Amino acid sequence: MRQKLSFGKATGGEKNRDSGRRPGVSRRELLTRAAATASGIAALPWVCCGADAPLEKAVVKGRIKQSVCDWCFVGNWSSKPMSLEELCQVAAAMGIQSVELVAPKDWPILKKYGLICALASSHSFVDGWNRRENWEMCREKIVAAVDACAEAGFPSVITFSGFRKGMPDDVGLENAVAGLKTVIGYAEKKKVNLILEVLNSRVPEEMKGHPDYMGDSVEWCVEVCKRVGSHRLKILFDIYHVQIMQGDIITRIRQFKDYIGHYHTAGVPGRHELDENQELNWPAIMRAIAETKFEGYVAQEFIPTRDPVRSLWEAVRLCDV
Repeated sequence: MRQKLSFGKATGGEKNRDSGRRPGVSRRELLTRAAATASGIAALPWVCCGADAPLEKAVVKGRIKQSVCDWCFVGNWSSKPMSLEELCQVAAAMGIQSVELVAPKDWPILKKYGLICALASSHSFVDGWNRRENWEMCREKIVAAVDACAEAGFPSVITFSGFRKGMPDDVGLENAVAGLKTVIGYAEKKKVNLILEVLNSRVPEEMKGHPDYMGDSVEWCVEVCKRVGSHRLKILFDIYHVQIMQGDIITRIRQFKDYIGHYHTAGVPGRHELDENQELNWPAIMRAIAETKFEGYVAQEFIPTRDPVRSLWEAVRLCDV
């Protein structure tokens, strides 16, 4: 039997356990309703999770355009893995506008539910622009991703500095600037953004940190953008990674707002839910982002430890300021 889903407003111990809650809507019924909602057949709210009150759409205010990264909900990272189609169904019903880092071959699934891929994948974070021997590979993957985004009408492609591997940061910066200049003109022509991600180099756990990553500070990545000098190159301000490396999140958001093209979220420490077990004040951060007149996307990129649908709904609602 498939486990019942529950992701309404939690009180007390509900966030950490499901026992004692009367039966709710099955996963299959939830997804059926989600698909209906996405296609306009039915409208939220739903009555679900055994609640006496209906569950409302997670995005109500809409000042922040929200996305979700597929890798932490689809596959073995999640506590209860979903298929991409299931993630798209619930995302559309919650009011999320994008499921990102999805391969172009799967974009028809997104479009089926009225979603976009706000950030497309390209090369890896290990081998990036800081080494000249990587330039040809990076260009090839970036051009392919840019072409796919331009054809689909999607806005942005991710890119990375690469690992240091003994290289000084100033040398890597010069290389990254020179390398990105060989492809930024193509992105400009196609009207697609390149988004350089800030990652933490402190946490030695897979997909929670990237030891030896060169672009591990906002300032280094912003300097690359300044020297390239294109409105089509901006940084991915991953709030989880920046908090681990530098902190002072709101000040940096305000200081570097003109160079930020995308945001990611996750609880610190652990890269898990945006809940009371982590240290960041998400509503305050989202208000600061909204106050900068940011027009891009904020993507949920945490690894759920509980029911992923409920965790996602709670995070999206928390960020809807």
